[in-house]
Amino acid sequence: MTLLPTERRIAETHRMVEPALLAALDRLDADTRRACGYHFGFWDSDGQFPAEPTARGKGLRPVLAVLSAQAAQAPPEAGVPAALACELVHNFSLLHDDVIDGDTERRHRPTVWARFGVPDAILAGDALLSLANEVLAEADSVHVHVAVRRLGETVRQLIAGQTADIAFEKRDDVTLAECTSMAADKTAALLACSASLGAVLAGAPATLLAALTTFGRHVGMAFQLTDDLLGIWGDPVRTGKPVLSDLRARKKSVPVVAALTAPTMAAEELRDLYRRPDPLDEAELARAASLVEQAGGRGWTEDEADRQLAAGIRALGTVDLPDPVRDDLTRVAGQLRGRSA
Repeated sequence: MTLLPTERRIAETHRMVEPALLAALDRLDADTRRACGYHFGFWDSDGQFPAEPTARGKGLRPVLAVLSAQAAQAPPEAGVPAALACELVHNFSLLHDDVIDGDTERRHRPTVWARFGVPDAILAGDALLSLANEVLAEADSVHVHVAVRRLGETVRQLIAGQTADIAFEKRDDVTLAECTSMAADKTAALLACSASLGAVLAGAPATLLAALTTFGRHVGMAFQLTDDLLGIWGDPVRTGKPVLSDLRARKKSVPVVAALTAPTMAAEELRDLYRRPDPLDEAELARAASLVEQAGGRGWTEDEADRQLAAGIRALGTVDLPDPVRDDLTRVAGQLRGRSA
């Protein structure tokens, strides 16, 4: 089978990062290692390698980190510590998010908390965050202290975004500006870090770092907006989550808030559904999805995702980059935005 350029880049990055990831997991105690490796799809819940490959994340954050090192004229291997750190932070957040949201399935398997229990899932997430800082601090670069600080700032933003997301569940007056700000902290911040952290280790000039950070932030917003669309209209086979999952959880995602704040009859009916104390049945969930679309939430979110992607691509045009790196960054951006809803 012939791989597309983006698929080749992802496969090449996996080959570089996966041994480092397994070596990092080997630093953990046996029980925590088993839970973390299960989450990544390396083995089953008994610690045995599965007979057939297990679905894993796409690993686009590591790809961005490696490309950012190459954008600074460094070899791809120079970006591996940044790639590993960003992937560990991302999965720390997933482990905790699954607990917070009560999600029982990820990538077509039980989540870590559903399989091992809430305490083990929380500790596994904590372990991955600790490993992220550890492996980044060991990077062979005179700029490592700047990279560690940038990663720490990113984690603070990520936590702020998750905190806002939780707070929104208890409010009926969430604005679209608040919701997009939450998305910027919860998701776009880590994509911005991923798109620049390898360049930080490589000692890139401030102008290049700024352009890569801006690129990552806008593409991260496009990614989150697309994810919000998938949370309502995504195919469970592709998302690994039940259909209408965000509506089932009464999430205040961007398309929902865009619809709730619209001056339409559909928005009013949607507000009534979201205020009901009891769980929505399947017919009510389908009606809620239809109302989000009727009130303009789906269209606004799709248009904004496209605007964010375009802004990210424009940011790359402000600096000189090797043509292959520019092409790969552009392709990865399209991959992040282009997941089918």
